[in-house]
Amino acid sequence: MNPKVDFYFTKAVQWQDEIEKLRTIVLDCGLTEVLKWGCPCYTFEKKNIVLIHVFKEYCALLFFKGSLLKDSKGILIQQTKNVQVGRQARFTNIQEIKKLAPTLKAYLYEAIEVEKAGLKVTLKKTAEFDMPEEFQKVLDKKSVVRKAFHALTPGRQRGYLLYFSAAKQAKTRESRIEKSIPDILAGRGLND
Repeated sequence: MNPKVDFYFTKAVQWQDEIEKLRTIVLDCGLTEVLKWGCPCYTFEKKNIVLIHVFKEYCALLFFKGSLLKDSKGILIQQTKNVQVGRQARFTNIQEIKKLAPTLKAYLYEAIEVEKAGLKVTLKKTAEFDMPEEFQKVLDKKSVVRKAFHALTPGRQRGYLLYFSAAKQAKTRESRIEKSIPDILAGRGLND
């Protein structure tokens, strides 16, 4: 146990027993406990394997390369359709965790083997993401925006495309695009 991470477990109100049990299970697998993104993260040879995090309705183990696991028990969840690699095992009570402890350990050992083998997921290319019609029109009309957008990193480009596409109404998409143009021109990503 890493004392720098203890605060996460002591500050938890709703899921304290559950995340402490998850911590015990994960540490039993020989992983190193560190703090990343404000959450307990467990690594193998400095490679991220799993993260413990809490939400209003559940607590979860996030397997960083969960899409590469066999998931023979069908417990891993893709958080949203845009998450390509990570998968969550979600829990709403400590009994679930205790019952699944052997399965979780098997998944953790498999995740370690995935990392040892150097397996990687082939991510979708930016061109494979939906290009909102409203944004395509801007790119076609304003070459300076087109050049600036294509100069962004692929991750920043995807961030904008997902943000623009998430709006249901054309008016909202247009508004988001207009508000984002100064950031795109400045070479900034959506949340920079």
